[in-house]
Parts: sequence; structure tokens; C-alpha cells
Amino acid sequence: MPLSEHEQRLFEQIERSLAEDPKFASAVRASDPRFHARRRLLLAAVVIIAGLALVVFGTVNKTPLLGVAGFVIMLGAAAFAMQSHRKAQQPDLHVVGGTASRRTRVRRSGLIDRLEERWRQRPEGHR
Repeated sequence: MPLSEHEQRLFEQIERSLAEDPKFASAVRASDPRFHARRRLLLAAVVIIAGLALVVFGTVNKTPLLGVAGFVIMLGAAAFAMQSHRKAQQPDLHVVGGTASRRTRVRRSGLIDRLEERWRQRPEGHR
């Protein structure tokens, strides 16, 4: 349903007043999950670079334990980055006055689906 001219003017006035309010803008940004995901990805990138520096430093100083520690740090930061990226891709569910459920079935390959279908349709005597 389209807005009337009066409603459109009111809407634009409210939009301008909200855009000019820095406190409101920071509150909206703080509640945005994409903002937090970007920050976590940036942190993970910094930790990966620090881990790489440890690997190089351990190699130059011929300290294998330091190099291994750097690699483990890089691996952990990469896992953290992947997890943050996955969380950023998931839609947020905000329920107001109702219930909602997420789809819990994991999408599988066609091979697994075909094998399960064959298993369900097998003759009764072969159990």
C-alpha cells in the first residue's frame, strides 16, 4: 500500500532526524551483527599475521617450538575467522509475539540422499 504525500513527508522528516542523531547511529551500529562479524574477521586477520611472524621468527632463530606455536595460533585464528564468517551469513531471527524455528536439516550431497532412500526402500526380509 503506497504512502500518502503527508505520510511520505513525515517519513522523510523522521528519517532525516534519525540520520542526524549520532547516539542513535552508534546504537544501531552496535546492534548490527555484521558490524561485529567484520570486527572479528579483522581481529582474526591480525592474529594470523602475528602467527605468521612467529613462524618466521621461529624459523630464523632455529626454534622449532616457536614456529609450531605460531602455526597453531594461525590455525586457531583461521578457524575463528571461518566461524565468524559463517555467523555473519546466517539470518538473524527476531521473533515478535510468536515462535520461529530454524531449519535444522543439514544439506547433504546427492550420494548420501540416494543411499538413505535405498535403505528406506529395501525389502522387509533383509533386515
